[in-house]
Amino acid sequence: MPDAPAIRIPYPREKLLQIARGLPADLQVLAALGEMLQDANSELDGIAALLRRDLALAARIVRISNSASYSSGDRIGSVEEAVNRVGFSEILKLIGTAGAARFAEKSLDHYGVSAITLRDNMLYCALAAEALARHSGVDTRTAYTAGLTRPLGMIVLDRAGRSFLKAEQRFAVAGWSTYSAWEDANFGINNEAVAALIIEEWRFPEEMAEAIRSHHLRKADDFSQPLSCVLNLANALAQRKERALPGEVPSWEITERKLAGAHVSADQLEQVAEATEITFAAAVTALTV
Repeated sequence: MPDAPAIRIPYPREKLLQIARGLPADLQVLAALGEMLQDANSELDGIAALLRRDLALAARIVRISNSASYSSGDRIGSVEEAVNRVGFSEILKLIGTAGAARFAEKSLDHYGVSAITLRDNMLYCALAAEALARHSGVDTRTAYTAGLTRPLGMIVLDRAGRSFLKAEQRFAVAGWSTYSAWEDANFGINNEAVAALIIEEWRFPEEMAEAIRSHHLRKADDFSQPLSCVLNLANALAQRKERALPGEVPSWEITERKLAGAHVSADQLEQVAEATEITFAAAVTALTV
């Protein structure tokens, strides 16, 4: 079945932002945390105070901190203890792991993506992007957060679709070549644009919003943005391990042009693939406590 033409009127911007405001606060916490981590004068007590604003997030952080991946044997019972245990270097990944688990508690029914598939994609791509960034010269924290928040547009559009899409209108690989084609036909906007819109609203770095908007590398200019290429390659590695999302697979071919755009060699890409398997396994293990 050929892809249907896009509808003319995009789903209203304010309605998309309204849905985003109803999401768990985990990713917004990441935005504030990112600013604090950039400030050399930030203290761990201030970070703990930020995390305590969301009781569900705080409880999950404490639970993950008691996993074998983070624990030294002594159990902890507070966010303050969790933050002091992992320190500045690991706090972003601790929050990211907790956030991915919470955002992926529900499947994306209109996309045909299970909760576990979404969680694994978010975690794997975040960790792979962070590892690639170490070779490419991109800020590792920005790369990690971009990898983690990349499916945010799908999460929002899936919720938007609950109000008007019928079961037979859901995405199916047999009927649509990509998510973007299906989204354009049903919402008049694709998930990358929605994610970038929300990320800008939440005041993440502009570089991150632009990278997510263009990481499918559809235009020649997109290859000039290292973070966009890093995100694309992170997803290519996810596809190798069957952790990619089905409506995006055509975008993840590994090419010399992408490697050059990310400033990463083929050997470095393989090193990242091996390292990411280890860090991903540790993150998943931390969620089983």
